[in-house]
Amino acid sequence: QEFLTLNTAKPPFVRDVEAKIRRYLRTSYSAAWTLKITWEKAPAYASRTDTRRTITYQAILTTDGFRSYVLMLYQQGGMQWDYTRLAATNVLIGYT
Repeated sequence: QEFLTLNTAKPPFVRDVEAKIRRYLRTSYSAAWTLKITWEKAPAYASRTDTRRTITYQAILTTDGFRSYVLMLYQQGGMQWDYTRLAATNVLIGYT
């Protein structure tokens, strides 16, 4: 979901993103553009057989035109995947 907020009223979601950035980074911030990407009930990567444990999470990209941020938001309780059942042993949460 894309939010173009330059010179427009900001929805509560964008105001919440701005508040998180201000609080965590102790900086002033006013979003001009924000993108919310949601993965719902995603199975563990490369999981083809065990889809019992899934996760819903979001990546929020936002910019004021000069600075850009990414917020990674995970459901309460964090990742629910059983990493011991994954084919790979170098499991990461986040992005590189």
